[in-house]
Amino acid sequence: MSGRGRGRGRGLEEEHEEHVDERWMASYMDMVTVLMCMFIVLFAMSTVDQAKFVQLKNSLATGFGAVDVGKVDTAEGIVVPADLVDTPAVNQDVGLTDLDLAIAEVSDLTAVQAAMQAALSAVGLDALVEYTIDERGLSVGLIGSETFFEPNVATLSGQAVSVLDTIGPLLAGSQRGVSVEGHADRHGVTINYPTDWELSSARATQVLRHLVERTGVAQDRIGAIGYGSARPVDTGDDLAAMARNRRVDVVLLSNQPDSVRALIPSVLDGTAVPDETAPAKSVPAKSGHKTGSDKPVVSSGH
Repeated sequence: MSGRGRGRGRGLEEEHEEHVDERWMASYMDMVTVLMCMFIVLFAMSTVDQAKFVQLKNSLATGFGAVDVGKVDTAEGIVVPADLVDTPAVNQDVGLTDLDLAIAEVSDLTAVQAAMQAALSAVGLDALVEYTIDERGLSVGLIGSETFFEPNVATLSGQAVSVLDTIGPLLAGSQRGVSVEGHADRHGVTINYPTDWELSSARATQVLRHLVERTGVAQDRIGAIGYGSARPVDTGDDLAAMARNRRVDVVLLSNQPDSVRALIPSVLDGTAVPDETAPAKSVPAKSGHKTGSDKPVVSSGH
């Protein structure tokens, strides 16, 4: 029995020793768990927004004097680099008087007229067009209805198409409004139209459609109107006077306010006098939007 007792005691001692040796596994597992958590945290910290990192780097560089930006904004507790601070756009028209703007407007319209004259001269059509600059803008007169239209019809002639194809791209490239105005002489005989009102309106509409459909003038910037014989440019009764009154005017409208446009005639004739007492104005930069007079009129009874 003693032998069996000794054998049983050795078995208990071996089992006890094995149980003691397994304790290191608990510590090892704890260490592995901690390491895994640490690597997860490090990985999460390494996922940085690149844009925010660059911004932070620039801010720190500025704060430590690596970049000289003069005044900085510290209202939010962080130094903001100069290239990240919004700067309002400088308005080039600030401080200009009405006369200054009128002079600039005349210069712009004159430049457009010169470009049209050069383009028409290149194709030998400059003699068919007359120009007028006034408070409304630049009027391009297509003089002599028989040159641009067959008698008593609104169909464009070959010369009319050539002229419109030449000046159309210049009109399309402008942000100004365009008014196409048809006129007739007071002795006109209308076969296909009840009165010269319908004839002048139809011719103006044909010019408008050609400018929009063939030369790219934006349809929201253009309008057509027929004046009949109500606005003659020549009050004579001879054939030459009647031919001048049978016309279509394409008007590139000024986009300046009324106070500026009222000074255009005096700028043209050289009588404009600077008003030393007039305060300088701050006006919005040109954006191409139409104002006042450049709203196209579809029909008129004047």
